[in-house]
Amino acid sequence: MCDYSLHHVMSTPAKVGDELVSTSFPNASTRGFCAVGNADVAVCVMPGTELAFHADIECDRGMGLLPSRKIPARVARFRQVDLDKPYVHHDALELPDGHLVMVTSLVPGQRVTVLQLPAEPHAEGEGHEHAHPHQEPARRSETV
Repeated sequence: MCDYSLHHVMSTPAKVGDELVSTSFPNASTRGFCAVGNADVAVCVMPGTELAFHADIECDRGMGLLPSRKIPARVARFRQVDLDKPYVHHDALELPDGHLVMVTSLVPGQRVTVLQLPAEPHAEGEGHEHAHPHQEPARRSETV
């Protein structure tokens, strides 16, 4: 998915093996991912997608007034939070320790590889119900 403030930006869905970069989009109030070398098109990531950063994750602090903070993690699962609040940022990364990092806080220029997409639900009557991806009502509980 792409955050609410990226709905006016051209977009394409993420695919396994895509090389992405965190970026700020022109005329948007959020950050997101684009393909390396194509900063004009947002790459939309579905909840449950696993991402590998090429270096430790780096986030802005203090609205850009303080130095950025490096988090000793290089893998994350994309998810959305606060879906019941229409005018806040929803895109987040869940780290292996359970902490959340908002995508909009990522320092631009970080390279990411799409490792795995979420399992797709089977058509009704095919397979088992537990094959559907678990969607919990996501709320921001703790952010890094």
